[in-house]
Amino acid sequence: MTANMKERYGLMAILVLMGAGWGATQPLSKIAVSDGYLPMGLVFWQLALGSVILGTFNVIRGKGLPFSPRHLRLYIILAVVGTVLPNATSFRAYMHLPSGVMSIIIAMVPMFAFPVALAFGNDRFNWRALIGLSFGLAGVALLVLPDASLPERAMIAFIPLALVAPFCYAFEGNIVAKWGTYGLDAVQVLLGASIVGTAISLPLAIGTGHWINPLPPYGAPDLALVAGSAIHAFVYSGYVWMVTRAGAVFAAQVSYLVTGFGVTWAMIFLGESYSQYIWAAMGLMFVGMFLVQPRLTTPKTADLPPTAP
Repeated sequence: MTANMKERYGLMAILVLMGAGWGATQPLSKIAVSDGYLPMGLVFWQLALGSVILGTFNVIRGKGLPFSPRHLRLYIILAVVGTVLPNATSFRAYMHLPSGVMSIIIAMVPMFAFPVALAFGNDRFNWRALIGLSFGLAGVALLVLPDASLPERAMIAFIPLALVAPFCYAFEGNIVAKWGTYGLDAVQVLLGASIVGTAISLPLAIGTGHWINPLPPYGAPDLALVAGSAIHAFVYSGYVWMVTRAGAVFAAQVSYLVTGFGVTWAMIFLGESYSQYIWAAMGLMFVGMFLVQPRLTTPKTADLPPTAP
């Protein structure tokens, strides 16, 4: 086996680990809402824990975090569009939808990114991506139209709520692609957005009555929230490294793994089972992701992939 082959297999193994970790955050989010914890309280603690973890990592690697007016504006936009709004709606949707279904819906990020990119002038029209978007929408249709698709028909009402997150992430990625990150790398931007998001979500958590007392005793939802926040911080950092090491196209394949592992972990740890329509919807999502995967480009330090929930 040549050195290049060993390196490629090593990168593939890391990619699988990233997908497994990111996919685990889906059932962990389901567990986090299982004991009555409400969205804004969960969003606050997720951001606060993420700030501590990423801040520590940023200090260890000797990086600063500027707070000039333009950087602060960037942090505010990405905190709202990339975290507070999508995570709040996702936690609400997790209260009503199976974790596996949420893992499938998050696969709409690259497909939503296509029309948003056209609107922003970040990309040009191409039929391949349009066909990919059509496959994604067909997958959503399979989730909501057949009577036997979801365990309960009442769950259909929460599918649009679940779609808010991938739509927001599509906007987040295109905002960065359009205006850049003013010389910051992805970890710095995520840290800045997490700190600002913590400040934004704290009064919202208190004002809405969603505040979560951080004092013990701790149960499964508390542990799930901490674990999910830590996994996201580490895996996201790994994603950034992968983009710079192997390129955006190779790293983007983690989307398939996140969805696949998210469904698998939900079956193993939550005992979820799915109808044939949901499996077919996942297949359509995979085809859609393949058709709209990013073009091969030279990695840039300022590139920031969409934040995972």
